[in-house]
Amino acid sequence: SFGDYLWSFVDDKPILSQWTDVKEAPNKTEESEMMSKTLKKQGFKFVGPTTCYAFMQSCGMVIDHPMGSKWWREAEKRLKKRTGGYQIH
Repeated sequence: SFGDYLWSFVDDKPILSQWTDVKEAPNKTEESEMMSKTLKKQGFKFVGPTTCYAFMQSCGMVIDHPMGSKWWREAEKRLKKRTGGYQIH
């Protein structure tokens, strides 16, 4: 499915970011750059790496709350229960 295809860019595992300050948060990653590149090759338009990264954040592929914050701890707690695991970057 298309969903499986998109999740393949993060190896089917959400990424829990480890930055502690908003200034450290990226606006694109290697994963979003690869997603952008392959979607463009397939004819998609307006799918640059920053747009892809925002999409990845919005659907839970990337959790970008500051490490240690209430939201980050809640996400980590949920992810620890997730079958299939998760990644920490």
